[in-house]
Amino acid sequence: MFNFDAIFKSISEVATTILAVVLIVVALEALLYFILVKWLKLKNALVYMLVSPAILGLLVLQVYPLLWEGYISMTNMSLSHFFNFSFIGLKNYVRVFTEPVLKQVTFFPLLWRTVLWTFINVLFHVTGGMILALLLNREMKMRGIYRMIIVIPWALPQVVAAMAWRGEFNYEYGWINIMLQRIGLTPVQWLTSPTPNFIAMCIVNIWLGIPFMTVIFLGGLQSISGEFYEAAEMDGATNWQKFWKITLPIMMPIISPSVILGTVWTFNTFNISFFINQFELESSDILVTALFRAAFQYNRYGFSAAFAFVIFFILLGYSVIFAKVTGALKGVRD
Repeated sequence: MFNFDAIFKSISEVATTILAVVLIVVALEALLYFILVKWLKLKNALVYMLVSPAILGLLVLQVYPLLWEGYISMTNMSLSHFFNFSFIGLKNYVRVFTEPVLKQVTFFPLLWRTVLWTFINVLFHVTGGMILALLLNREMKMRGIYRMIIVIPWALPQVVAAMAWRGEFNYEYGWINIMLQRIGLTPVQWLTSPTPNFIAMCIVNIWLGIPFMTVIFLGGLQSISGEFYEAAEMDGATNWQKFWKITLPIMMPIISPSVILGTVWTFNTFNISFFINQFELESSDILVTALFRAAFQYNRYGFSAAFAFVIFFILLGYSVIFAKVTGALKGVRD
């Protein structure tokens, strides 16, 4: 039976929150109107009034939590020091690199595994996405249906997909091991052995990530004028030469930002690596899952905040260097 009291209470809480947000925005706009229009009489007052709610939201939801986490990263806050934590400076940042992040695994093996995880996935995402985009960019029957089918893995909620795949990797009842036995091979301990578990994580994430790259690359391919290929054919160019000399150079402004975005997403992918690693093998953890366990299973909040900032600076450094080397943001700056 439905618990109507609980449902009504939830709706009331949501309605109260929405009402509070609306009142805050109205009060902010009224204040800005009197200051900017009536008092200062600015010509562009409307512009400031329109963007002010967004700025307030960013300050409350982004800037303040970031500053608070920065402060927490320099304290000994934990479950035993939740209210009486004290400032300890940069000790947590030193501990990230010198002490086990969980029970046994340390930072640098985790970093290496995460880099390997990211490289494998992004390589297959970009390569597979480009191949499928090239295939779907041709004239063919039911091309729209094929494009729709390709998007399905990406459209599914990641948690649902991860849980479904985890069932397929079951040692005794999973479809993958059943097929391996049918062809005379030995079933694999996908969920309990370190290397097979890591491979299973990669398989699922590759399956989920290729459709996104396919959609991005397909949009870029459709923007390339056919005149380039007609001129190349008149010069006797092969399909590989047309791809290497025409398609790839024109697609680079699309590929480079996609690689940056895919790298950051894959580096921080939590759902797949967490749910496929059902038995919490430290040998299969990557940085973000280790961060989650350190924060919410080991309750090391100050340490976890420092850990999160280390991951952030790694990704920031990678993105800046990659964008500078490849010129990924050149068109944006120009």
